[in-house]
Amino acid sequence: MRTLIKGGTILTMETGAQPFQGDLWIVDERIASVVRYPDEAGEGRGRTEEQGRENSQLPCSQPDRIIEAKGMAVMPGLVNSHQHTPMSLLRGFSNDLKLMDWLHQKMLPAEANMNREDIYWGAKLAMAEMIRSGTTAFADMYIEMDSIASAVVETGMRASLTRGLVFMQDDGGIRMREAVDLIDRWSGAADGRITTMIGPHSPYLCPPQPMQEVIAFARERGIPVHIHLAETREEVVRIRERYDRTPTEYLHQLGLFDSLHVLLAHAVHLTHKDIRLLGGMKGGVAHNPVSNLKLGCGIAPVSELLRQGVAVGLGTDGAGSAATLDMFEEIKAAAWLQKLDFGDPTLLPAGQALRMATIESAKLLRIDGDVGTLEAGKRADLILIDLKKPHLQPIHDVEALLAYSANGADVDSVMVDGVLLMQGRKLLTIDEEELYRQVANRAARIVKGV
Repeated sequence: MRTLIKGGTILTMETGAQPFQGDLWIVDERIASVVRYPDEAGEGRGRTEEQGRENSQLPCSQPDRIIEAKGMAVMPGLVNSHQHTPMSLLRGFSNDLKLMDWLHQKMLPAEANMNREDIYWGAKLAMAEMIRSGTTAFADMYIEMDSIASAVVETGMRASLTRGLVFMQDDGGIRMREAVDLIDRWSGAADGRITTMIGPHSPYLCPPQPMQEVIAFARERGIPVHIHLAETREEVVRIRERYDRTPTEYLHQLGLFDSLHVLLAHAVHLTHKDIRLLGGMKGGVAHNPVSNLKLGCGIAPVSELLRQGVAVGLGTDGAGSAATLDMFEEIKAAAWLQKLDFGDPTLLPAGQALRMATIESAKLLRIDGDVGTLEAGKRADLILIDLKKPHLQPIHDVEALLAYSANGADVDSVMVDGVLLMQGRKLLTIDEEELYRQVANRAARIVKGV
């Protein structure tokens, strides 16, 4: 299948690249060429050397399908670097509580009522919301991951899946066996759209011995690690009382950051020493500003992490805490919080915030070789955003519009691996009517009596 996306404002998200008018050629699941139009002065740079070289690889000049993109922005699909998809069934159920109260009084009792089918439909609801708001890939940590993987296959999304591991009670190794089974069964599935990680939940739920076993397994298998870190002050106090260290120092002493690719979710409460310890780590931090704001957790030290060379991507956390999976809300919140926290409006400018939601998040999922930028040879994971909206006009600076003014409802079309998952705001891989019927009935039962 040869697809031509014609006449859009293209944002490749490559470092230093500026938006330009042009065409995007796709052959099957990969980008074949990005063609830049001459500039308005007529002198234009035309095609770059690389683009001209890639154009010669096109099978012919006639596409099988043309997608008109005039008046639209074309950019890489957003990558949600930290999620708990089935928690979409608990959106709006528990509000205005501290995190530990929210978790133990509401979330855990309700989640205990979920069965495999509930998890499948909750994950599918999250995927419908993500596709509608421009997310093409996500990192998920939960239980019953086979159900979530099945939903990924059916919806056509890209995902990094992790079985969350809690080691405070002896379960005979069941959780660890489930985590290994997920890795063995699903790594590389769905034509490579599914990847996997190993997921010790957090320092406060993973004592040293099982954490060391997880680290040894990850090192032996070359598997990334996905873990929550320093989300709340309470966690920092607990770890200090238990081990006389910060959560970051605890993980560092166990060797987590020695050679492994690690995805750290939240990382809100870090000391200057903690940030230095993370410098040079493989992987990076998934910043979840909306969830952290709603739960009153605090503001992650994103600017300091970036100065230390730590990669920082964006995630939403689960809808049970964040209430929204719209990554454009995370982009706004991330940029504005750093400006506010330091009293410096120059921090985290629009283009950098957009890259955090695309290529930087892709780095955390270790899929940046395939997605995160629009380049010849990469997978065709991309979105079209309708700029013909009052709140997106006039167009002085398209990056600023997308970072500060756009929202998920402005996304017109979504493509993963060259396959359209949404076009003209219509989902093409999900039956929405059946989805809403299922989740309404299941959510009512899950929260009853909690």
